[in-house]
Amino acid sequence: MFPPSIQKLIDSFAKLPGVGKKTAQHYAYFLLRSHRTIARDLSDALRSIEQGITLCRQCQMLCDGALCGTCMNPKRDQRTICVVEQIFDLEAIEKSKEYTGVYHVLHGRISPLDKIAPEDLKIKELIDRVKKLSGEIEIILATNPSNEGEATAIYIQKLLAPFNLKITRIATGIPVGADLEYADEVTLGRAIKGRQKYD
Repeated sequence: MFPPSIQKLIDSFAKLPGVGKKTAQHYAYFLLRSHRTIARDLSDALRSIEQGITLCRQCQMLCDGALCGTCMNPKRDQRTICVVEQIFDLEAIEKSKEYTGVYHVLHGRISPLDKIAPEDLKIKELIDRVKKLSGEIEIILATNPSNEGEATAIYIQKLLAPFNLKITRIATGIPVGADLEYADEVTLGRAIKGRQKYD
């Protein structure tokens, strides 16, 4: 029905999460009928992501250098590490303006049903990072309050137990089964402030 180049564009859009065939067609049609600079800007942005974006070697956040801005910021407490499942969770906590430490992004959570094992996450990198730190260290486990998030937090807590760290879990107030990225700033701020020791 469509020329091959347009069908390829539609198929590419349809691979995005939450984008079905109809929406992909609408996106392609929008690009075709809009000013060429929009398509060029999109193409340039995609190319720069492909060529220049990497993971921060310390916290596993997306960045365009060896370290992200948060890890390089001298005002951030490098010995307080908030462990989150996804980059969106980090962004949500930052919006609360209650947290001054650094982060560690796991890029997922343990989920046997989805065939996601601990080895598939950035847990080893967290352990390696903790080994390099000295002084009083706090690890805040800010995985989502779902079964998988709890399992991930428990797994990490057991791995970190021999290091004699302060391990806390964000306070409740975030509904069970909810994702952090959808929580409001006030709720997240209170959850960070009210974190508890995780035994």
